[in-house]
Amino acid sequence: MKLLIYSHFFAPSIGGVETLVLSLARGLAALVGSSGDPEFEITLVTNTPVEQFDDRSLSFRVLRQPTFLDLWHAVRASDVIHVAGPALLPMILGRLAGKPLVVEHHGFQTICPNGQLLIEPSGTPCPGHFMAGRHRECLRCNSGQGWFASRKLWMLTFVRRFLCRRVAKNITPTQWLGGLLQLPRVAAIPHGLENIAATPAFSAKPTTPPVIVFQGRLVSTKGVNTLFEAARILRRQNRSFELLIIGDGPERPALERLAQDALLAGHVRFAGRLAPGQLDAALAEATVVVVPSLGGEVFGLVVAENMLRGLPIIASDLGAFVEVLGEAGLTFRTGEASALANQLSQILNDPALATRLAQQARQRAIAFCDFRRMLDAHASIYRELHH
Repeated sequence: MKLLIYSHFFAPSIGGVETLVLSLARGLAALVGSSGDPEFEITLVTNTPVEQFDDRSLSFRVLRQPTFLDLWHAVRASDVIHVAGPALLPMILGRLAGKPLVVEHHGFQTICPNGQLLIEPSGTPCPGHFMAGRHRECLRCNSGQGWFASRKLWMLTFVRRFLCRRVAKNITPTQWLGGLLQLPRVAAIPHGLENIAATPAFSAKPTTPPVIVFQGRLVSTKGVNTLFEAARILRRQNRSFELLIIGDGPERPALERLAQDALLAGHVRFAGRLAPGQLDAALAEATVVVVPSLGGEVFGLVVAENMLRGLPIIASDLGAFVEVLGEAGLTFRTGEASALANQLSQILNDPALATRLAQQARQRAIAFCDFRRMLDAHASIYRELHH
C-alpha cells in the first residue's frame, strides 16, 4: 500500500509532532505483510528543510519543500493520505484526487483560531469561545497579530472544520480531545512510545536538596512562570530545593531574569536543550517532574515519557494530562501557583508517596502508550480505507 504522510514540521525540527510522526513512519515502514514484503511504501512530505539531517538514514522516502505539482503528483500516486494536523493544501488535493484522507489531530486548529485553546492576551485557558459561537472573543484574542491576521485565522478555522467533517477518519491521541473536536468518524489512539523496554526506569531516591524538574520548550504556554511563582511560595516556607529547567526557547532570557529574584537566586539552574544521554543523566536525579502547561496540550508527550522513566509527575489539570496520568500522578488547577505549591509540598514531605506514584506512573505508561498497539491501530484504519 502506498501511504503518503504529510507533516508540515519534521526532523531536524524539534518538537512533539516531529517526534511522533517520525516514530509512526518508522514503525509503519517496518511492518511486514503475509508475503514477507513491507506492507507500506511510505512517502513523507514536509515543508521542513533538510539542513544537516541525513534522510538516507530513514527507512522511507522523504519529499521536502515540494512544489505544488510535486505535492499533487505525490497525492495522485498514493493509496491513502495521512495528514498530521489539519493542513489545508494536502486535504484539498486529497479530496480533488478522490483519495481516502486520515487526519491526526495534534492541536486544536479545528476549534480554536490560534490552535492553542488559550486566550493569548491573558495566557489563560479558553473555555471554548469558537465552538460556543462567541466569535468576537476569538477575534479579540488574536487581535495582537493585527486585524487581517486575526480574521484570517478565524475564517480558516471554519475551513478546517468543513474539510475534517468530510475526511474518512479523524484520529485523536485522547478521548478528551475527540469529545472537544465534535467531528464525525473519530478514533482515539494514544501515542505510542518507542523502545519502552530500553527506557531507563529510575528508582526514586532522596536527593539533597530535592530537584524539581521542568522539561519542555521555554514558551509562555508551558507555564514556567506558574512554576516560578510556586517555587517562591515554597521558598517563603524556608524550603530548600533546586529548580532544574531543561529546554530552550524564546522565553529563556525573561525567565533567567526572573530567576534572579531574591527568593529564587541560587535555586534555579538552566540546563538548556540536552542530548538524550545527558537528559537521562539529569532526570535520574529528579525528585519530581512538573508539567505546568496553560494550554495547547492534546496528549502530553513529556508527561508520558517521564512516567515511563518512573518519575513522579505533577501536571496542570488539562484534560489531556488527566487522561494520560490516570491515577498515577498529581494534578493542580491550571495556572494556580498556590495549588502547585501544595502538590509539591506533598511530594517533598512524603517520600513514600513519591515512590508509589513513580511506580504507578511507569506501569501506566507501559500500558497506555504501547507502541505496537498504536501501529496496529493506524495500520488497521489504512487497510480498511484501502479495501
